[in-house]
Amino acid sequence: MNQHVLITGASGFVGGFLAEHLLELGHEVLGCSPDGRWIEESAESLKGRVELLPWDMSSSDGLTEEGYRRIEQFRPEAVYHLAAISVPEDCGTAEPTPLAEAINVGGTRQVLELAARLPSRPRILLTSTSHVYAPVGPDAPRVDENTALEPGRGYGRTKLAAEAEVRRAVGRGECDAVIIRAFQHTGPHQNARMMLPQWAQQFADGGSGPVEVYTRDAHIDLTDVRDVVRAYRLLMERGACGEAYNVGSGTSRRSGDLLEILRQMADLGRPIVELRPGFKQDPIADITRLRSLTGWRPEIPAEQTIADTLAYWRGKQA
Repeated sequence: MNQHVLITGASGFVGGFLAEHLLELGHEVLGCSPDGRWIEESAESLKGRVELLPWDMSSSDGLTEEGYRRIEQFRPEAVYHLAAISVPEDCGTAEPTPLAEAINVGGTRQVLELAARLPSRPRILLTSTSHVYAPVGPDAPRVDENTALEPGRGYGRTKLAAEAEVRRAVGRGECDAVIIRAFQHTGPHQNARMMLPQWAQQFADGGSGPVEVYTRDAHIDLTDVRDVVRAYRLLMERGACGEAYNVGSGTSRRSGDLLEILRQMADLGRPIVELRPGFKQDPIADITRLRSLTGWRPEIPAEQTIADTLAYWRGKQA
């Protein structure tokens, strides 16, 4: 059934792919971004098809009354809340920065208040993160939704606080919402501060100097963004109110193995320099809950993700 869908953070990396996915399924999509504009990385195909409203979540009154009236007129049945500061380094170290608190926690509160104010309350999907889990070791890296929640850094702390906002609203009977704990995801159009696009951008420059990477020995759960947005949509449709769901590949991948695939495609002759060599273990998703509910599984192989990301950065260099 086609729906009217509102996406906060629609101009961001995941928001753009989610909008494209929903449009392909025949949904009507309205988006929000901090200034009501698309960014450089946004796909051209979206710019004439999705209306963007300004909503600066760093301010408690970031959505104007005019913006509210447009959303009210649109009558969203589903709200995907993606807007956030999602680069962990930008959210502070042990304690979150005031801006991360304002956007990641206060912004979630604003979305909940919007939904409660609308004449017909939409379902809400909050995108949280695997960073809410306690650190893991190499002997037991896999986490399910009942694993201890003990974020060690500001980003995870703000996302856990956002989850708490949603749970309180659900408990008060003020909204129908589902929580997504997203593990690492990547693909074309992603900001070059993230791992794979950072490498691909360097290989695409056509130079002969060394490609800088942090470490070849990081063990991560990495999924193509196009698979991720499909999981989001399925969980919006089928997820239980108030429940959290891991979204990841469920597979541990070594960063050096992914880098080698990219080198084979791009330039085997380029030297590699490790800036932070050493072992690093990230959580690996147990996606039993997601699979049993929706049947979802990742479909896009790492080789395609890497090839598409390299092609995107080569296109930007042309």
